[in-house]
Amino acid sequence: MEESLIRLRASSSNGHYSGHLVDGATLIRTFGDAVAEILIRHDGSEGRLETLDAEFLGVVRSGEYIEVRAMLTQSYGMTRRFECTAYKVIELIQPNGSSTRALPEPELVAKATAVATVPRKLAISPRLNVVQ
Repeated sequence: MEESLIRLRASSSNGHYSGHLVDGATLIRTFGDAVAEILIRHDGSEGRLETLDAEFLGVVRSGEYIEVRAMLTQSYGMTRRFECTAYKVIELIQPNGSSTRALPEPELVAKATAVATVPRKLAISPRLNVVQ
């Protein structure tokens, strides 16, 4: 199945809470971007994200790096189902410092399942380059 990978650094503008904690909306938005990339490659349209069920498992702070992956796990009709994960790969050594370290093993900080639909009139098969 198809997969998308986005690696990003949580910027200071993402830190909304004490200790420069990044809000969950940042991860949800990135899950949506990863899903949209797969939809574009698979259907030629960003489609519409219908549901996203997320679970937050760890802390992300401004200045840390995360990898977000989405994988298309099921395709039926014009509906697509995805599994998404977010792993911290570089962390701050001290919450208010600038020293960082690459983690020996990525740390799972969030996961989600998502369902998206592609309106039939907007779907374009990238492989055939024709409207379906």
